[in-house]
Amino acid sequence: MASTEDKPATKENASSWRDSFYNPRTGEVLGRTASSWALILLFYLVFYCFLAGMFALTMWVMLLTLDDYVPKYRDRVPNPGLVIRPNTLDIVFNKSDPQKYSQYVNHLETFLQRYNDTEQEKNKDCIAGDYYLQDDSEDMNKKACRFKRASLSFCSGLSDTNFGYHEGKPCVLLKMNRIIGLKPHGDPYINCTVKKDNPVQMHYFPSEGRIDKMYFPYYGKKAHENYVQPLVAVKLLLTKEDYNKELSVECRVEGSDLRNNDERDKFLGRVTFRVKVLE
Repeated sequence: MASTEDKPATKENASSWRDSFYNPRTGEVLGRTASSWALILLFYLVFYCFLAGMFALTMWVMLLTLDDYVPKYRDRVPNPGLVIRPNTLDIVFNKSDPQKYSQYVNHLETFLQRYNDTEQEKNKDCIAGDYYLQDDSEDMNKKACRFKRASLSFCSGLSDTNFGYHEGKPCVLLKMNRIIGLKPHGDPYINCTVKKDNPVQMHYFPSEGRIDKMYFPYYGKKAHENYVQPLVAVKLLLTKEDYNKELSVECRVEGSDLRNNDERDKFLGRVTFRVKVLE
């Protein structure tokens, strides 16, 4: 049984605990009066408004240094990478089962929509073999050269809607990444090789896998809104001897000053992918 001396002490502790939140004698809440709370809240309001203003001013000054059309620093990626479509480095399918290769066919068809005649008629019919240089003017919008998918012939998806996958001779599309101001010297073209004892025959579209210089230079996404990269289609003419085997294919940009042998970057001017066709 608790003694009568413990009861006043318990009441006093409970009262002290309540007073730490609100003291009715002094009017303090959490140890501060109303005026004290008002002053400290005003201080933090002014302090954070000042920080927000400094941040906004810094961002405004930084944005003044940027160009909407051309990045200020463009020396990070001086050479383009090479990529393939369909967007995979492992192409595996059964040529007798449309469901196995439909994903590749659908991807190629979707990708080539921007190369349809209805879209490319908006662009200019440029002179082949020369850079399409456009002078700076008040109107920063640049014209783009036409690249119609019909130039990809049997890999255009027009005459063969399955892009050769149904016959075990698949098409692969290659393009270079966009780099503003790039003007490759020489006569660039795509060359592909298969790493095996017996070479695989290939057909290139356009002829010899050429990338015409009229599609250079590129002026940036905002200025060159209708620009599309030139494509090179490679049709792998596989035979029965090549079926059920994993073939490693390497494609490079040749014939120009573009780098394609940097061991630190396997996609700089080249790309390696695997193809396996099942019967």
